Amino acid sequence: MKLLIVDDEANIRRVVREYAEFEGYETDEAADGMEAVNKAKANDYDIIIMDIMMPRLDGFSACKEIRKQKDTPVIMLSARGEEYDKLFGFELGIDDYVVKPFSPKELMARIKAVCKRGESAQQTPARLRFEGLEVDMAGREVYVNGEKANMTPKEYDLFFYLVKNQNIALTRDKLLEEVWGYDFFGDDRTVDTHIKMLRNSLGEYRKFIVTLRGMGYKFEA
Repeated sequence: MKLLIVDDEANIRRVVREYAEFEGYETDEAADGMEAVNKAKANDYDIIIMDIMMPRLDGFSACKEIRKQKDTPVIMLSARGEEYDKLFGFELGIDDYVVKPFSPKELMARIKAVCKRGESAQQTPARLRFEGLEVDMAGREVYVNGEKANMTPKEYDLFFYLVKNQNIALTRDKLLEEVWGYDFFGDDRTVDTHIKMLRNSLGEYRKFIVTLRGMGYKFEA
């Protein structure tokens, strides 16, 4: 496993590097967003630890640029803990969010959790079909009767998680934890709103997303 540690504070990079290498990870470093983008394009990393507030190019912008070419998992670091920052980060497709000051041991646990989710996703068949609904897991695309569905990043995240856990009852809390991040400060309405959007995107195949009254949802085809 190879990590890219991105932070303009050398001391933070050093601490993360020492803990990561102790856990057996190979590490690389970048001191700003621009350097991170260049390194991410030139190398294949298993996960990126990215600070938000940096010179030259901030973490959000760097993540956007990297996402144009690669789907490397990203954990954001930030001294700010506002809900807006978290929402914006998750809409960009980041995998987790850690507020400074943080415990290096907690960060290592989150790295392992994100990597484990990635391994689980790789075990899922790349392309699935349910009647006229086609799901391209690898390409992150969904087709409804041959037409490509236009979804938000979070709709895709939610839908793919439901599909990967087909026929399993998922509570709203579980969906918030797995799709939005377990420290997301939201409520059940966040899940319900995205389920409604997702059903609109799926058209007639909305029938596959079953509401479990008083509990949550499941994908049943």
